[in-house]
Amino acid sequence: MCGIAGIIDTKRTADDVLSNGSLMLGVMSHRGPDHRGTWQSGDVFLGHNRLSILDLSAASHQPMTRGNLTIAFNGEVYNYVELRKELQDAGYSFVTSGDTEVVLTAVAHWGHQAVERFIGMWAFAIWDDAQQTLFCSRDRFGIKPFHYSTRDGRLYFASEIKALKTTPLYRGGFNEAQVARGLYLGWMHHWEETYFNDILALPASHNLEWKNGELRIWQYAEVTRTENPTNTFEEYTEQFRELFIDSIRITSRRDVPMGVCLSGGLDSTSIAAVLASSTSEHEVRAFTAYYTGTGDVDERPFIQHLLARYPQIKSNEISPTDNDVAQALDTIVALMDAPMPSSSYISQYFVMGLAAQNGVKVVLDGQGSDEMLGGYMHSLYRVIGGYIQQGRYIDAYNELRSHAARQGYSSSKKLNVLAKSILAASRSEQYLYETEFKHTYPWIMRQGASTFPLQLTNHEGSRLNAFLHNLLRVTLLPTLLHTEDINSMAFSIESRVPFLDHRLVDLSFSMPMEDKIYRGETKRVLRAAMRGIVPDQILDRRDKTGFITPGHIKWLKGALSHTLDGSWKELDTFIDPHKAQELVHRYRNGETTHALFIWRLAMLRLFIRQNI
Repeated sequence: MCGIAGIIDTKRTADDVLSNGSLMLGVMSHRGPDHRGTWQSGDVFLGHNRLSILDLSAASHQPMTRGNLTIAFNGEVYNYVELRKELQDAGYSFVTSGDTEVVLTAVAHWGHQAVERFIGMWAFAIWDDAQQTLFCSRDRFGIKPFHYSTRDGRLYFASEIKALKTTPLYRGGFNEAQVARGLYLGWMHHWEETYFNDILALPASHNLEWKNGELRIWQYAEVTRTENPTNTFEEYTEQFRELFIDSIRITSRRDVPMGVCLSGGLDSTSIAAVLASSTSEHEVRAFTAYYTGTGDVDERPFIQHLLARYPQIKSNEISPTDNDVAQALDTIVALMDAPMPSSSYISQYFVMGLAAQNGVKVVLDGQGSDEMLGGYMHSLYRVIGGYIQQGRYIDAYNELRSHAARQGYSSSKKLNVLAKSILAASRSEQYLYETEFKHTYPWIMRQGASTFPLQLTNHEGSRLNAFLHNLLRVTLLPTLLHTEDINSMAFSIESRVPFLDHRLVDLSFSMPMEDKIYRGETKRVLRAAMRGIVPDQILDRRDKTGFITPGHIKWLKGALSHTLDGSWKELDTFIDPHKAQELVHRYRNGETTHALFIWRLAMLRLFIRQNI
């Protein structure tokens, strides 16, 4: 995990290019405190801030040159050991023991198609001095960031948006469409769009090539679209278990201390339990945030079941106080490069800080499981809707009844779920999200909802897979991964997400929906695969708390209440300030219906203040 920066700009002197490149690296110094390297050939610059994880020697410093190729690489390709063996068999030799040289050699040998062989997370740029071309790539799910600005044949790129604000291509100005998406849907990115007009993101699973002042961008991989109902549930369970254990095995490759972000839920507990039971880890360091006020969530009782089973897991805990949050808020807002759509990312910030205090440089986290296995309530609507669409009305009824019994739903709640399921059966994901965009919260933007386009994917297959595909590509995971990267790198920590091994994701999408959600049981195949590894008390939990914090109500009415004070003139360009003040007034008088929306308004306001 590192920070990369690059420039191709024929309109500036070589000294200016070097100066700007060095400034970009300085802005991102937290991403790689172990070494800073630069490489330049006239108006072409590559820069790298290194966080040493594999092969800690100077031989693996970057930018790294082999022949005509020079690379600046952020991330980890976990199957580098196997790839290096393939390349050695093809006649190549290596002078380092890390993955950077393997990535560079793989591209030299296989060309652009090399990335299709990688298992891991990456954002890299390779300059070919002989061909005078730049080849860049971002991993399949966008775990590692790649932002860029381009105009008039000039190109600047960096791991973080804030670095690109130092370049001559940045003219200021906010992307109003993204402001609207962030307020109403909680998205921090939308495909290539960011909150800034002049700064773009290379989408996940895409490559970029610059040649003769022209950009070419193309997609190199996609999640499988073929569901295979011929395998039994037991066969899928065994395949999932084997792949998950293998993913954690290769994801754990490193030469520095490692830990686990542990919430007490199924996903992070599965990672910790596999580390303790199926790998050679003698000690597993776990890091947890908890809150003990009235109505707050404290997952430690569930964590205790895990610790009792595996004594080699050592728990480290933090409970941020209101004062801690108030003092850290401006720092976190500045780090994010986008308004925080939820207060849970503040808890994540403190967890990463705790890990850093304990000397950890790598953490494993559970992002991706809910998005590929149907862990969210909205997945249920698509399952029931899928049965209705297929005319399987008895299955639809049984699924609704089972889930209602497990969750203790009232009659009105069951009717609400049924109504949403019928809508999911008859409408596309595009329609459902456009409806949510227009009607979830009071519309206070100066422009109407139809002004701001949404682009959902049209994934073939079951209604559930169509929903999950959009979670992965568009609606939720890009935001979760953005904050995961920002919060971990704020403390010079590499965060790895073993559920997002593309082999696991493809396997999950190939399953029939009954293997993911069945009779009220979510993430069914994961629960079955972890039986005997994860304590039953966690596998059999019926609640799903998520990463809950006191933010939307307790913090916003207490330690962070100052964020709601004043006239809201900072947002006057985008919203009707009188409507905003009316919402805030009702919120302060006890109406919490739109508490999450009020949080997003407050965070947007702080973000605008810091970026004007």
